[in-house]
Amino acid sequence: MSPLFTLDDLDSALPIVRRLVPETPAYAWPLLKERFGIDIAVKHENHTPIGAFKARSSIVYIQKHIEDHGAPAGVVTATRGNHGQSMALAARTLGLPATIVVPEGNAQGKNRAMQAFGAELVIDGRDFDISRRTAERLADERGLLMVPSFHKNIVLGVGTYALEFFRAFPDLDVVYVPVGMGSGACGLITVRDLLGLKTEIVPVVTENAPAYGLSFEAGKIVTTESACTFADGMACREPVQAALDILAAGAERILTVSDADIAEAIRTLFADTHNLAEGAGAAALAALAKDAGQLNGKKAGIILSGGNLDETMMQTVLAGGTPVV
Repeated sequence: MSPLFTLDDLDSALPIVRRLVPETPAYAWPLLKERFGIDIAVKHENHTPIGAFKARSSIVYIQKHIEDHGAPAGVVTATRGNHGQSMALAARTLGLPATIVVPEGNAQGKNRAMQAFGAELVIDGRDFDISRRTAERLADERGLLMVPSFHKNIVLGVGTYALEFFRAFPDLDVVYVPVGMGSGACGLITVRDLLGLKTEIVPVVTENAPAYGLSFEAGKIVTTESACTFADGMACREPVQAALDILAAGAERILTVSDADIAEAIRTLFADTHNLAEGAGAAALAALAKDAGQLNGKKAGIILSGGNLDETMMQTVLAGGTPVV
């Protein structure tokens, strides 16, 4: 299949991304090597203006729309938090009003962060997929631009972190990446292929939100009835076909971890790197930990995709527990 974008497209997107996001650090932490016995490079996407990799995406999507169609009356999206913060920050930067739909019971810290960027918050639906349909309806009713969680220009923006990571660590044997709607994993796969690297990309899902893993195994879209995980950035019930196609072509496997595995990985990252990871942000390390016995002599990378962990969940995790939602 043809790639979503080219290296020239990436180069043209970088100045747009740089309006908001400087190059994020990537470090090989010695305590992680001591713990797992292999070199592990961590891409710190928790070090962006919204504390997550999604800061790169909405600004590219909206700017490309403006270039092709002119400025919209406003923008709208659905989110569990990081995508919404990304859109709110991009909208503020571009001088556009933003409306964000979140599900009931969404993390209050993320809700406050989105409102702090100037967005109107609408609470509707028991989960992300229902909130997404509400956002699509509002887009139609109000004449707003719907900013999706997955689109080639969303992946293009996100792909800039993959370009940074592979340029800093071009000899990685394997990279683990969490999957929510798929933009991060698809960006890594696309950029790896454009650079001609042989790095294995391992997407990661949680057993409480396994839709992409089930779809990957079945070779077709499989939806689930629920996605009840404290790793809210991975709480997807309805995969996107375009993302699944890229994962199927570019990944040999998808690993499934438990919420308890993720909680343990948060504690490990805090102990060994002094960084706080949210659930999705620690999922890559949770998957690496499952694979550790097979990685002797290899160089691994993980994407710490975000650090926006709810305070009460943080207290539970650092006390040795696993949050229940």
